[in-house]
Amino acid sequence: MSKGQVLVVGSNATRLEVQGGGTVATGQYLNETVVPVLALIKAGYDVVLATPDGTKPHLDAVSESADHFGGDTAAYEQAKAFYAEAPAMNRVRTLRAVVEEGLEAYAGVFVPGGHAPIMDLMQDPDMGEILRHFHQRAKPTALICHGPIAVVAALPHAREFRAALVAGATDAAREWAKGWQYAGYRMTIFSNAEEDVAEDYILHAKLRFRMADALEAAGGEVITTAVNFAPHVIIDRELITGQNPGSDHLVGAKLVEALDRAAVAA
Repeated sequence: MSKGQVLVVGSNATRLEVQGGGTVATGQYLNETVVPVLALIKAGYDVVLATPDGTKPHLDAVSESADHFGGDTAAYEQAKAFYAEAPAMNRVRTLRAVVEEGLEAYAGVFVPGGHAPIMDLMQDPDMGEILRHFHQRAKPTALICHGPIAVVAALPHAREFRAALVAGATDAAREWAKGWQYAGYRMTIFSNAEEDVAEDYILHAKLRFRMADALEAAGGEVITTAVNFAPHVIIDRELITGQNPGSDHLVGAKLVEALDRAAVAA
């Protein structure tokens, strides 16, 4: 018997805007998606995958490696097969349909990373509505790596906030962020030092803004570890955030713990 449903929100972005006006390939990270999802399923929860346009998230090719599974080739192959074949990963809904059918049906929400959420989820109005629902009801809300940037979608002016960041207008971004539901929350996200590595060795380009800076501009208290790519999770009230790909198992465990506590309290 299922303990309840968890909404998994994926991105549809396949290209990432960078400085200079160009784009580079992007997508969602395999381990950041599958490891927490498998933890949820093992704990007895059902998952529903939804994206802005209702199509399955594109995986970032960089994430398709055993390196993100501690060098465990078997674990990597299992994750790859699960993402490709599992019904839960292929029955994709639109965010709008999920909202219209009722968010009360979900015990929690989880947002994987990869750079993709920078392009769509952080300014998607349906993502914002989902986040406001879970915030108002104190339901577990977990995000990992670049996924936490999606929390700014809860802003009434998320698009304007993002545009100000792109323009380098930090003061204007702070103005657009006034009244943010997560202001003052402790949270983490892919650090600036980690982004330096990603820009130099993966993207071969510079981002238009940094994630930690964006969350701080919105009013978050951003805490990142000094050790690049070390597992790191911050929990503040209903919000669970993981810093990087290496935080996948820890985010999954903490989300399951939070869901189980909420079920007992209900």
